[in-house]
Amino acid sequence: MPPTPLSERLRLKLVERVRGVFNDVEGGQKPVPPSDEALFERDSPIRMVHADIVAMMVGGIRGLLLQMLHPHALQGVLDHSNFRSDMHGRLRRTARFIAVTSFGHRDDAMDAIERVNRIHARVSGTLPDGSPYSATDPRTLAWVHVAEATSFLAAYIRHVKPDMHGAEQDEYYRQFALVAHALGADPVPENRREAETIFRDLRADLTSSSAAREIAQLVLTQRPEGSPPAVQTLLGAEAVALLPPFARSMLGLDRPGLAAIPARAATWGMGKTLRWAFRQG
Repeated sequence: MPPTPLSERLRLKLVERVRGVFNDVEGGQKPVPPSDEALFERDSPIRMVHADIVAMMVGGIRGLLLQMLHPHALQGVLDHSNFRSDMHGRLRRTARFIAVTSFGHRDDAMDAIERVNRIHARVSGTLPDGSPYSATDPRTLAWVHVAEATSFLAAYIRHVKPDMHGAEQDEYYRQFALVAHALGADPVPENRREAETIFRDLRADLTSSSAAREIAQLVLTQRPEGSPPAVQTLLGAEAVALLPPFARSMLGLDRPGLAAIPARAATWGMGKTLRWAFRQG
C-alpha cells in the first residue's frame, strides 16, 4: 500500500485530538454513531446545527453564561455540581447528551433523557433568601432550554450559515422542542417568534450576583484537556460578543471592542478547518 500522505495524517491527528476533548477515550468511550433511527432525520436543521463543533462550543459557552443568570439554575449548580473541579467532565457529559439526543438511536436518546430527569428529581434546595428551588421546575427548565437553543442557533448562523432560511430556523426550534418537552420544560418555543417572546418574558426571572460572575469567569478561563489555551480564549471571546448587552452587564463582562474582530476571524477559520477535517472522513 502507498504511504499515507502527510495532509491525511495531519487530518486524522486533528480529528483524533478533537474527539479526545469530547470523549473519554482512555475510558473506552467512543463518539456517538449517527443513526437512521434517531429522533430526527439526517440533514434536518437540528442535526446540521448540532454537528458543527466550533459553533456548538461558542453557543454552549454563551448558553451557560445566560443560564447562570437564573437564580434557581445557578443555585442548583452551586449545591449539586462539582463543576469547579471537573469542568471538563461537565463539558463532556453535556456534549454527550446533545450528541445522543440529536444523532443517536431514538431508544438511546430517550434513555439519556430519562437519566437526566432522574438526576433533576434529586436536585433541590433553598435559595439564599430562603425560598425553595427544584431542577424539575418547568419555568427554570424553560430558561435553560431557550438560553441553549438561541445560543446554538445564533453561533451557527454567525459562523456557518449566515443565510440560513427562516423556515429552517423555525424547524430547528420545533425539533429541539421535542427534547425540551421530554425534560419537562414549559413554555417551550417552536419557532423564532416564540423564542424571542419567551426569552423576553423569562428575563424577569434573572438576577445578577457575585456567584454568577464567578462562574462566568471560570467558564471563560477553563482549559479542557487536549485543547490549546488559545482556543478557549477565542471561543470565549466569541461567546461574550454574542451575548445580549444586558447579560454582559449583569455578568460584569466587558463589551467587545476591536479585539473581537480577530477573534471572530480566527474562530471562523478554526470552524472551517474542522468542518473540512471531519467531512473528509
